[in-house]
Amino acid sequence: MLLAQMVLFLSRAVVDFIRRWILLHISTRINVSLISDFLIKLMKLPMSFFDTKLVGDILQRMEDHRRIERFLTAQSLGVVFSFFNFIIFGIVLLIYSLKIFVIFLAGSIFYTAWIFLFLKKRRMLDYKQFEQEAINQSKIYQLINGMQEIKLQNCEKRKRWEWEDVQADLFYVNVASLSLEQWQNGGTVFINELKNILITVLAATAVINGTLTLGMMLAIQYIIGQLNSPLEQLVEFIHNMQDVKISLDRLAEIHRKEDEEVEPEAKLRGILRGNRSIEIENLCFQYEGPHSPKVLQNIDLIIPQGKVTAIVGASGSGKTTLVKLLLGYYTPTEGLIKIDGHELSEYDIRWWRNQCGAVMQDGFIFSESIARNIAVSDDEIDKQKLLQAAKMANIHSFISELPLAYNTEVGQEGQGISQGQRQRILISRAVYKNPDFLFLDEATNALDARNEKEISENLDRFYQGKTVVIVAHRLSTVKNADQIVVLDQGEIVELGTHAELTQKRNYYYELVKNQLELGV
Repeated sequence: MLLAQMVLFLSRAVVDFIRRWILLHISTRINVSLISDFLIKLMKLPMSFFDTKLVGDILQRMEDHRRIERFLTAQSLGVVFSFFNFIIFGIVLLIYSLKIFVIFLAGSIFYTAWIFLFLKKRRMLDYKQFEQEAINQSKIYQLINGMQEIKLQNCEKRKRWEWEDVQADLFYVNVASLSLEQWQNGGTVFINELKNILITVLAATAVINGTLTLGMMLAIQYIIGQLNSPLEQLVEFIHNMQDVKISLDRLAEIHRKEDEEVEPEAKLRGILRGNRSIEIENLCFQYEGPHSPKVLQNIDLIIPQGKVTAIVGASGSGKTTLVKLLLGYYTPTEGLIKIDGHELSEYDIRWWRNQCGAVMQDGFIFSESIARNIAVSDDEIDKQKLLQAAKMANIHSFISELPLAYNTEVGQEGQGISQGQRQRILISRAVYKNPDFLFLDEATNALDARNEKEISENLDRFYQGKTVVIVAHRLSTVKNADQIVVLDQGEIVELGTHAELTQKRNYYYELVKNQLELGV
């Protein structure tokens, strides 16, 4: 007897041990596969998608994968065993008493129907909770990343109150969910207990009448107990299935979005053999649809091959937007952008960006080593190119003095380094790529005069043979450009060299006088 119990105990332990390992492997593979597919799709979406989505919304959708993974592994496996037990014990109950089986079946149908009455309301509350959880995540993300500004502006209390307001909204959603759950549970308990009481009365009456023995009555009570548990698990499975369907709908919303590039294999790629000048014809662009104001309008411009073109203008004149259009982040509302006689939309956008280097105002520093931040797109870092790029951006000496040199880890978005050092790392990244087309959007505005002078001299040599577009305010950055484009309210108002435009004493002259401190 003792030996049998030991064998039973060991068997259960081994089965549980194996089951847990199998579930871990299956759930990990499913989770990685789901999230990987989601990230692949996310990376194919256009920049306009990320302009309108909160960080919390995207993170919350990634959490939906956990629901799906749990449903496909532990929950689905559990319900298979529950369904098997339900069938076996149901047959046994039918053999014992047809009348009791019919009552149990009718009670179970009412039990399930009551659950289905609440599914629509549960779905609505789930969407509300998702929305509030996404806002909550975004608020926390902003609090952590904006801590420096929060302390500087002494707005800790207001920001905390904003977060507490979100918690209040989340609480009201949870109260509504709890209320719905209590109504649902109250009804299910009533139906279940009424069913059990009826079965007990029938079984007891049958024992009194002699149609059932006392042992059979006790057996029926045990069978009912064994049937109730799978029934509850089946109902829970229905809830989980609804939750997963909602999660799948939310993920499908992302997967239904149109990719940044459709059929890239049919697009042009390869070496640009002809005229590598960038031709812009009657370009117009607006961010939010046909009724929003035009950020750029009637832009006709040739950015000549192998030359430096500077774009200047007041804040909000459309300079950065024009650069983003040239990089293919957005599609023009009207007009064309041509390279080598072909529209930009005809090229494989990944191939085109591979020909381009860019330093944007909001360039991102990843939370990894300085070397990996510079050689961000290479699997294997070319050390010679790395050193040359760092020296070109005048940051090699600073990196060399660090304890781990190029292996030094920097924080998210460049925490732990100054704004000037951050910009120099971004310049190094563009130089390391050694592109044919270079776009610099306020790339040196955080540098001191000495560093800017040295970097500008280095970049002048690097520009040789490259098509360069510079967005800047400083005179030292734009005065040597082969052509200067002046934008005002989204339109080109002047075009020429520094000498030509200053002689005109018009838009550029005023910018020079007011922003570049040239004087009258």
